[in-house]
Amino acid sequence: MNGGDSEYRIARFRERLAREDVAELGVRVEARGTAVVLTGTLPTPGRRDEILRLADTELAGLPVHTDLLVVCADPPDRPEELA
Repeated sequence: MNGGDSEYRIARFRERLAREDVAELGVRVEARGTAVVLTGTLPTPGRRDEILRLADTELAGLPVHTDLLVVCADPPDRPEELA
């Protein structure tokens, strides 16, 4: 795969993440050498899985490394106990 093709596919993936049906602006997509690196914070494991499925489809054949964290912003379901 040539560099121009991979750059095009990375740009297309970025656009896909920004579109209304996905609307995920918390994921950064970078080309590093021959690999693509995804970094960012997502609200749920399901959302992370969705982004990874999209990456598999849009970036098939490219090595993809991920550092996607899931951070739950829900309030705790019980009071914190201090010792």
